[in-house]
Amino acid sequence: MTLFGQKKQEFAVLVVRDADEVAEAVDSALKTADPEERPGLERAAALLAAAREATDSEVRGAWARRQLVEAGVDGRPDSVKAVKALREAQPGLSLLQAVRLSQEAAALDDEEDTDTGSGRGLTA
Repeated sequence: MTLFGQKKQEFAVLVVRDADEVAEAVDSALKTADPEERPGLERAAALLAAAREATDSEVRGAWARRQLVEAGVDGRPDSVKAVKALREAQPGLSLLQAVRLSQEAAALDDEEDTDTGSGRGLTA
């Protein structure tokens, strides 16, 4: 679709994952681990398993939340202030990309609020 002679900008934020390679290394280390090393490696394996299960949207949302924390942004991650902070932190982001990233961060917050029972998403 074009608007005033410009093509519609697509949302393209690449998610790079290397959890598979790290998980293989941890699994390999577990096979030969001493008893005192096992608890730490088992915990690392569990964390990597969770990272492997995360969706691209969750990975992008978590990245956006980290950027907002580093920028000192308080309040909702999908606020105008947050979008501005994301674009300042990563000048190559388009407005559309920053808005979508902020929405993905807000969705994570909403999901966590619902999971802990303190969110607006719960019904009485």
